Amino acid sequence: MKILILSAMDKELSLVLELMENVKEVSADGLKIFEGKIAGHDVVAAKCGIGKVNSALNTLRIVRAESPDLVINSGVAGGADPSMKVGSLLVADGVAYHDVWCGPGTEVGTADGFPRIMTPAAEVVRAARENISDDKLRFGLICSGDRFISTAEEVARIKDAFPEALACDMESASIAQTCILCGIPFAVVRVVSDTPGQAENISQYENFWGEAPLRTFEAVKTILHNL
Repeated sequence: MKILILSAMDKELSLVLELMENVKEVSADGLKIFEGKIAGHDVVAAKCGIGKVNSALNTLRIVRAESPDLVINSGVAGGADPSMKVGSLLVADGVAYHDVWCGPGTEVGTADGFPRIMTPAAEVVRAARENISDDKLRFGLICSGDRFISTAEEVARIKDAFPEALACDMESASIAQTCILCGIPFAVVRVVSDTPGQAENISQYENFWGEAPLRTFEAVKTILHNL
């Protein structure tokens, strides 16, 4: 199986590369990407960029060049629920936009022609449930939008539309929509870096980049071992 692992930032991508064997740098439609192996699978790792437009366009460019069988989006996210503490792992079983509304007669979160809640690959969710032993592991909905969420008021607006939301980020939904358009299964594995509304999350985020994010990619490695 060929698996594309996408992260928004270089510091996330570098942690993916630490898990890969026989890494080589190549180009895909002008983008720098890395090919190698994890758990016997052919893996392509790349930075998709921050935000919905960057992540959608770059996902499409790499998918067209590499034809992966599965796309995994991994990195950090903000907590959107009191149950999500810094260091909590989320394997998404649903993905949605929190900042999309197409006007009267439509629901918040529904991009025209796509389901309001997009469903990740069941085999990835199952592999995580059956093989990751971590008391901070959660399964649930992640919501995306083009804004770094930093206040309790912003979290409340997300929860008004999606009471079940556990985390928020800026790329998962656009990557999911691109994968659906291309007919490729997708998955999202994220670690909570900050908890907007529960604490001073800007300093949480800035102080987070130690060994904690590596747990996310170790979880991805475990999942790959069991696919």
